Amino acid sequence: MNGMQNQAQYVLRTVEERGIRFVQLWFTDVLGRPKAFHVTPAELEDALDQGLTFDGSSIDGFSRVEEADVLARPDLTTFQLLPWYDEGAGVARVFCDIVNLDGTPFDGCPRQQLRKVLNGALDQGFTFFVAPEIEYFYFAALDGQAPTPLDTGSYFDLVADD
Repeated sequence: MNGMQNQAQYVLRTVEERGIRFVQLWFTDVLGRPKAFHVTPAELEDALDQGLTFDGSSIDGFSRVEEADVLARPDLTTFQLLPWYDEGAGVARVFCDIVNLDGTPFDGCPRQQLRKVLNGALDQGFTFFVAPEIEYFYFAALDGQAPTPLDTGSYFDLVADD
């Protein structure tokens, strides 16, 4: 059994064990706007095996009517339960790659374009790194008033003002 089959079994088992009612298959259009299909657990196995065909001409910037159909293929490594749904209303999500019906990368898929750019950079000796930058601020108690910063210092100050 290969890694993709193992991952698919994990997804299907998790959906069943956690009582997931819908799985959202996420993708973005060429402008980065999120789009999604919602599938039930009964539809999920086929969606994982074959992807979901849809009319790409109905998504701005994807396809012309003559070459309309494309395939949303779930990337199982992105499967995640969505924590903000109530118990019993479980929802999960998985990101999709958009491919042509013959399985070749679809040029209108932002994930495919990012892969191309990253592979091109790698071929030139560059390595791409990304990480979150967590920032926070302290505020005085609100008591119905607008928040007031506790610290009057500024970015790059050598000595704190407070």
